[in-house]
Amino acid sequence: MFEIEEVKNERQIKSFLQVAVYLYKEDKNWIRPLDKDIEEVFDEKNNKFFRHGICTRWILKQNNEVIGRIAAFVDKKSEKSKNSLGQELHTGGMGFFECINSKEAAFKLFDTAKKFLQSQGMNSMDGPINFGTRDNWWGLLAKGFNLQPNYKMPYTKEYYLHFFEDYGFKIYFKQLTYGRFVLEPLAPKYAEQSDKIFQNKRYSFEYLKMNKLEKYTEDFRTIYNKAWVNHAGAKEMTSLQAKTIMKSMKPIIDPKVIYFAYYDNAPIAFFLNLPEVNQIFKHIKNGKLDWRGKLIFLYHKLLRTNKRLTGRGFGIVPEHQGKGVVAGIVEFSRTVVQGEIKGRYIDYEMNWIGDFNHKMIKVVETIGSPVKVHHTYRIAFDTEIVIEPCLVID
Repeated sequence: MFEIEEVKNERQIKSFLQVAVYLYKEDKNWIRPLDKDIEEVFDEKNNKFFRHGICTRWILKQNNEVIGRIAAFVDKKSEKSKNSLGQELHTGGMGFFECINSKEAAFKLFDTAKKFLQSQGMNSMDGPINFGTRDNWWGLLAKGFNLQPNYKMPYTKEYYLHFFEDYGFKIYFKQLTYGRFVLEPLAPKYAEQSDKIFQNKRYSFEYLKMNKLEKYTEDFRTIYNKAWVNHAGAKEMTSLQAKTIMKSMKPIIDPKVIYFAYYDNAPIAFFLNLPEVNQIFKHIKNGKLDWRGKLIFLYHKLLRTNKRLTGRGFGIVPEHQGKGVVAGIVEFSRTVVQGEIKGRYIDYEMNWIGDFNHKMIKVVETIGSPVKVHHTYRIAFDTEIVIEPCLVID
């Protein structure tokens, strides 16, 4: 007999967090997320999505033992859409799903999320996703179970795939994480194309200097707004938002892996990489960044025990696309990581790219190959509604 409890008190919050610890205790590749990173999603004071949305979560018990969990949420800013048949979708989300290997238990959790979303006027559901931005807690792992997860990316059980698909979820899009070994040679075309652009003295490339962080923050914002605004629904980044992003990254920034390109000294491209912080957090076994956790973090940061680099963002202003700037900034980065700081990092993984983004996939395919795949699923509550794959970005 299953019992569902909505999470409302400290005991239930602890159970929500601990069920994952129980499920993955024998899995050497799972890295326990920091408790605070999970709880921020459900904190109305910290998560701005509560301003235009609603979220709740549950734990599932059997014989008084917690065996699963799930969350459901509605973002009123993005829940409406239409498919090619003109059918209107009001789509809510579910996420943070964990469950023992029991289809009956999994379906009980799915039904709970579905019932809540129907009460909010939704007729379809995406999952597993985040009540927040796509770069965190998004997708169900389908490939890469032999690799450790990156910071705030899901590492989930392989049997979950069968739960979702047997319940009726369809793949909405695939999330591809490309990776490579740092010392592997790049495709020859990068050297050829970069030679041409390096000869044009109007172009210049450099890595970040910490004593000029304010300048690079504004350069980052300038490039982002020209490259991404009006693209896939992105909004213009304010100066405050840019400063907040840089402030959050500052404790882990390695200035020699963040690159900028300029044309006549005007910023035109950035290539943002960071040391993979999960390779430090994996040593914090209790999920708490308390004084002990902070000492562990500082120890591993100072000794540079982390050997994985992660790509967090890339942007190039439209007027310089197709002119060899991509090759130039990638080749410049190679000379640094394979030369100036050779040995500091061993492997490299990029931020995930949706299979709907053909243009970006063409770029990264020349750098690496997919090492991880996550699925974002969608299901309609009304069987007459047709679920179609995510639209391809032109």
